[in-house]
Amino acid sequence: MLLLREDYLYDNRVLQGLLDTPGVALQDPRDGTVIAAHVSAEDLAGTPQLEGPAIENLQPVRPETVASGLQKQLRKFDPPWVARISEANREHLEKSLFNGAYKGVTDFITRGVWPVPARWVTGWCVRLGLSPNQVTAASYVLAFLAGYWFWQGQFGLGLIAGWIMTFLDTVDGKLARVTVTSTRFGNIFDHALDLVHPPFWYLAWGMGLAVTWTSDISLATVSWIIFIGYIAGRLCEVAFKFAAPFSLFIWRPFDSLNRLVTARRNPNLLLLTLAWWAGANEGGLLLVAAWTVVSTLVLGARVLWGVVLRRRGVKLQPWLSQIDLQAEGHRPIVRLFAPRSGLNDA
Repeated sequence: MLLLREDYLYDNRVLQGLLDTPGVALQDPRDGTVIAAHVSAEDLAGTPQLEGPAIENLQPVRPETVASGLQKQLRKFDPPWVARISEANREHLEKSLFNGAYKGVTDFITRGVWPVPARWVTGWCVRLGLSPNQVTAASYVLAFLAGYWFWQGQFGLGLIAGWIMTFLDTVDGKLARVTVTSTRFGNIFDHALDLVHPPFWYLAWGMGLAVTWTSDISLATVSWIIFIGYIAGRLCEVAFKFAAPFSLFIWRPFDSLNRLVTARRNPNLLLLTLAWWAGANEGGLLLVAAWTVVSTLVLGARVLWGVVLRRRGVKLQPWLSQIDLQAEGHRPIVRLFAPRSGLNDA
């Protein structure tokens, strides 16, 4: 059974760490107060509360210790946290929830350009009462519009729609985290768009150039290179699971740096934007094709090296953490309780 004080907000990594670690009592780092515990129902003797002998006999832990093993699954650099809910603490909680929605390892635009404006827009969405799924739905519309305008050769309009779409793709997840409204459907709804649309944007860009194409490399060849390279790159990420149970991009510092610029949507969209600005739309597509090939070859080489090391008996570990996750077990019952008040089932 997992007991949680309902007047605290918990980093998801802390909650997951508690679920995976029975027999521990989580302390508030500020004063050592027990604010959560994973304890068996038998030990509680039918009286769930965060005090008494059953709680005192548990191993005390802090947020950073109970959640440290999750760093190998999550691309995070910021420390795990807990915070008491109060009006005076509101701004801190909002910042913590917002920043916690970011992966530590992602492309340089998402990491370095979007955070400040995304926080402003997320605040506006909250005040307007917009839900994360409504923002994601707007992203779908913009993704289709970008593809349509690329196909029609209206590259400037397509780029505007594409960049707004990528920005909203950052906002919807942050909005879900800040408002604590994340859902399984919302996660699938968002990631399905992320996975499917990029190669079709590049194909649409090519169709917009079909009449004026002059390169010695045929448009069909370039399109197939991009399409196959994109799929191969994604498959490389999946194939790395045969070598280690964590993301390829947190294996070594090189892999995390590679994620900043590897041929994903935002770096490729920047290449197309710079080419359009220079009046070289055809060159932009050729750059995307070349960068896709280079990125996929790098990913493939890293996967092969990982598999070779695994077969030699080397246990791969991510550079973000060297601590193994505990094995997945039965998920305990979770109960929230308010201090000096009754219990609420969660």
